[in-house]
Amino acid sequence: MKLRFDHYGEAGFPLIILHGLFGSASNFRSLAKLYGEKYSVYCLDLRNHGESPHDDDTSYGAMAMDVIEFMDDHNLPAAYIIGHSMGGKVAMQMALNYPDRIEKLIVGDIAPVTYPPNHVTVFDGLNAIDLKEITSRGDAENVLKEYISEPGVRLFLLSNLARKKDQGFYWRMNLPVLDAHYTDIAAAPAGVPYEKETLFIRGEHSEYIPESFYPAIHELFPQARIETLEGAGHWLHAEKPQEFTKLVMDFLEE
Repeated sequence: MKLRFDHYGEAGFPLIILHGLFGSASNFRSLAKLYGEKYSVYCLDLRNHGESPHDDDTSYGAMAMDVIEFMDDHNLPAAYIIGHSMGGKVAMQMALNYPDRIEKLIVGDIAPVTYPPNHVTVFDGLNAIDLKEITSRGDAENVLKEYISEPGVRLFLLSNLARKKDQGFYWRMNLPVLDAHYTDIAAAPAGVPYEKETLFIRGEHSEYIPESFYPAIHELFPQARIETLEGAGHWLHAEKPQEFTKLVMDFLEE
């Protein structure tokens, strides 16, 4: 699996950033440019997302191996890894399977647990959009409004909608497979505990890492530090970019 990527910065230790479900490398463009002043930053499109290849295997083992293959292809013996949400689970699985390849791990608002099916309404809304019928992105949003009230979430989801040469539309992401295999995405990473430095960043207003999940975190990541980003929800890097960046950079520079 050859993942599509963006690269920022030439010098410095490698830093790989992994996006969440329905996301892409572009989600971290602004922060990656900033991090590129000190690190060699790679933002990846994970399989079935962005412009990376599609595949029926949506397991975290497969996605972790994709990133290891990327590192091998680019001669990166080790790297710092940042993963948000689903990308955080991919990053955790990498750390549990290939600890020597990760120097420091940063996980954004996700824990190593199995989550309930929180995205059913999102999938229902996306599947309700008839790509053969819509003539504009606005048409798609009007359908999505019936399922998702937050304009910012709709905008994020519709960033996956691309126009064909014949003016029709298609999904960049592999929507049918992501929907059919959602249980893989909700699943918990598993493996041998990762003993190196790890930073978990949770949003104050997010429900993804309640304190009841702390034992699960420390069981697999005994050196984990858990920080709460005040005023932020699940989209830490987008909602509080300066505060998120300070936590990341302080941790990497320790």
